[in-house]
Formats: sequence, C-alpha cells, structure tokens
Amino acid sequence: MDVSPTLWAVTILGLAALIAIDFFIGRKPHDVSVKEAGIWTVVWIVLAALFGLGLWAFGGSQPAGEFFAGYITEKSLSVDNLFVFVLIMAKFAVPSHLQQRVLLVGVIIALVLRAIFIAAGAAIIASFSWVFYIFGAFLIYTAWKLVQEARKGDEEDDWEENRLLKSIEKKFGVADRYHGTKLFIQVNGKRVLTPLMVVMLAIGTTDLLFALDSIPAIFGLTQDPYIVFTANAFALMGLRQLYFLIGGLLKKLVHLSYGLSVILGFIGVKLVLHALHESGVHVPEISIPFSLAFIGGVLVITTITSLIASKKQEKLEKQAELENQKNQQTPENQDSQAAEGDQTPKAGVDA
Repeated sequence: MDVSPTLWAVTILGLAALIAIDFFIGRKPHDVSVKEAGIWTVVWIVLAALFGLGLWAFGGSQPAGEFFAGYITEKSLSVDNLFVFVLIMAKFAVPSHLQQRVLLVGVIIALVLRAIFIAAGAAIIASFSWVFYIFGAFLIYTAWKLVQEARKGDEEDDWEENRLLKSIEKKFGVADRYHGTKLFIQVNGKRVLTPLMVVMLAIGTTDLLFALDSIPAIFGLTQDPYIVFTANAFALMGLRQLYFLIGGLLKKLVHLSYGLSVILGFIGVKLVLHALHESGVHVPEISIPFSLAFIGGVLVITTITSLIASKKQEKLEKQAELENQKNQQTPENQDSQAAEGDQTPKAGVDA
C-alpha cells in the first residue's frame, strides 16, 4: 500500500487527537467503573473497525484484511500483557484512583517505543529478505516457550524491575510515597522521581519486551509499516480500558497462553514459507483471509475452553470447601462439644 507523507501526518495527528481526548476525559484521577471501561472499550473497537473499513474503501480488501488480522493478533497478545500489568500495579501498590493515569502514560510510552521498533524492522526487512527466516524461527521458539511456561502453572507470580528501570531509579532517586499525580518532587533540594513516574516507566518499558514477539508476528501478516503501526496503535490504545473491564476475568483465561502459542507458531510457519517463496522456492503461501479465520478461530476456542475449565475448577474448589466444613463437624467433634456443654455449671445449683 502506497502511503504518502501527508497520510502519515494525518494519521499520527488523528491518533494524537484521540489520545488527547482520552486524557482530557480521564484527567481527574478516579476509580474507573466497569461501565466507563466498557463504553471506552467499545469506542476503541469501533474506531479500529471504522479505520479498517476505510482502508477497504480506499485501498482494497488486501490492506484491510492485513489490518484486521494484525489488529486481532496484537489485541490478543496485548491481553497477555495485562497479567504483567496487574503484577506491576501490585508491586508498586498503586492507588486505585491513579491506575488509569499510570496505564494511559505507560501505553503512550510503549507506543512511541514500538514505533521505533517498527521503523527499524521495516528498514531491515526492506534490505534483507532473509530476516524472515530469523523472525519465523524466533516466533516458533517463542510459541514453544509459551507452552512450557503454561505447563509450569502459576509458579512465577512476581515481577522484577528491568535493568533500565533500576538504573533510572538509582540515578534520580525515588520518593518514599505517592504525591498525587506529580511525577517529580523536591527532596532536600534534589529533584527525585515519585513512585507514579517509576510505575509509568515500568509499564512502558516492560511492554517493550512484549514487542519483541508481537512486532515480528505482525510483520508475518503484513510488511506494510503503515498497517503495522496503526494496528499496534489501535490495539494499545484500547488496552487501558480493557485492563479495568476484564481485570477480574484474566485468571479465568487459563488457556490463553496455549492459544497465543498456537497463533505465534502459525505466524512463524507463515514467515518461513514466505521467506522460502522470496528465495525462489515454490511453496504454498498462507493467504490473509485464511490467517484471519485461523487466528479468530483459535481465540474463540481458547476463550470457550478457558471458561469451561475455570467453571469446573470453581466447582471442584466449592465441593472441597463443603467437604472441609463437613469434616469439621465430625461425630467426635460433636461429642466433645456436647461434653464441654455438660461441664458448664447450671444456674441455681450452687445456690
């Protein structure tokens, strides 16, 4: 898709305007309700759908299909980010009324860093077609690693600060408590970071690690930098509202890692086939409509099986709790309680 500098400028300005509106509406720190999160989640999904339809109208079905496939993939991968975001919020004990501000700024930082990644990736792909082999192999390895981590269960339930964040904290210093929405304060004549600034940087830089697999994944669906960037932007900008909307449901998506591993493995194979095709080897290439259907199907199946498994687990836990309560009321315990009751002095006997 041939994108002019003017279209790039209009798109970036349009996204900046949407971010400004989102920031203006949520400028006052507050607890985000499920209703508010639901409304804004729908708004961002509708905006993404309208953008995709606009691509269809002006560019044809190919770029539109690539956008929707990329958007759904990035959205599903970003849901996995929310697990880590929950851990970060708990690690820094972020007050509930400040969490929406943290996520908004953190997502903006992530979007800027991803834009740099996308530009670098596009330049590398344009110069070296063999990089598709590396991207494909990396995604297949990541898929295998996701399966291994999923099989381990919830053993790793903590989050550790990355080196970049630790170096920033060491250089500037961090205040001992939150100071509203302030990012810097003066302590003994020295300007130091507030915990709010640190957690914003934590969200933004941690997402950069997720971009290591999500960026190659979307390049496996399209090599158009414009579509890659816009799909990432729309997926990330709806992430804040999604955090508050499905925060309580994240633990129920027990098979999400398996679904994401299947998707990443599928795109990895697609990249390898594309690389072979570019090298002159006659191999079948996977079409965008098939990719879109496959990714959507995997996500639907994963969600359904996750909810079924979670429901069964909740039922087993409830049964175990009932049995535990019954065991506490054994005949021995009842006889012991009765004996203790008989030893209680009766009113009027001593008199």
